[in-house]
Amino acid sequence: MSAFDVRVAETHLITPVIRELLLEPISGQLPAFSAGSHIQLHLPNGKRNAYSLLSDPADTRHYRIAVRRQQSSRGGSRYVHDELQAGDQLKISPPANLFPVHSKARLHVLVAAGIGITPFLAYCAELLRQGAAFELHYAYRAGLSDAYVEVLREQLGDHLHLYESSARRLDLGQLLSHRPLGTHVYACGPQTLLDALREQSSALGWPAGRVHWEAFAAPEPGVPFRVELARSGRQVDVGAEQSLLEALEAAGVEVPNLCRGGACGRCQTPYLKGDVEHRDFFLDADERASSLMPCVSRGCGSPILLDI
Repeated sequence: MSAFDVRVAETHLITPVIRELLLEPISGQLPAFSAGSHIQLHLPNGKRNAYSLLSDPADTRHYRIAVRRQQSSRGGSRYVHDELQAGDQLKISPPANLFPVHSKARLHVLVAAGIGITPFLAYCAELLRQGAAFELHYAYRAGLSDAYVEVLREQLGDHLHLYESSARRLDLGQLLSHRPLGTHVYACGPQTLLDALREQSSALGWPAGRVHWEAFAAPEPGVPFRVELARSGRQVDVGAEQSLLEALEAAGVEVPNLCRGGACGRCQTPYLKGDVEHRDFFLDADERASSLMPCVSRGCGSPILLDI
């Protein structure tokens, strides 16, 4: 299914840096989705960013997303916060899920920091409906990234464990220790949280298949560079504020993608030569010798020859 039209039914600021959008279909019904799904928002300024759906998966009358204003915004979060109004029409890509609930887990341990809480709102609705065993550990800064603290207090009761930054520290080593067999841990938040999760879980002997994480790292700006397409001989210039993926799309070259943040591997593209700065979380060292992720990777020297 290709991108389709929605209307911004409501938009409101829920903290000084987090804005929530309520999206409704222009016609027909919104596609069903599962907990952990995201959509891509196609903004009028040409930016396409991925955001987790925080709605209850059982209710597809509308979609809800929350967008944090990024200080180094390339135009996506800034547009949502400063330009987007109720009544505006947008295109969105259909839901995709790179971060599903593991159906056979005996205990789900959810770890969120800041805006990383968003996928877990849908998780909690689904897990409560299933009567599943779960815990939500939520680290935040009061008055800034505490968007859903009160809602979750009312909804979750003893399932919820809060870590306000000035009062209580989230200790992943302690959190992951002495867990029963069949426990799965899920994390969403800044890269420091995800790195710490992988380090601590590995040190404690957690099997990789029981550790799940999601990151939507926005592409960072850099020095302009050029790529050449080997099969057509075309050259594409990538601006300082563009990702390679965005530059290819602007040139009419469609590359399959889902997360647009270097995590899912869907846009993996082979290259034949050139200097690449790899910024993804997906490729290993061997793969990086011949593949890049155009959603986040950049040139950093000689022009890149893409095998497309």
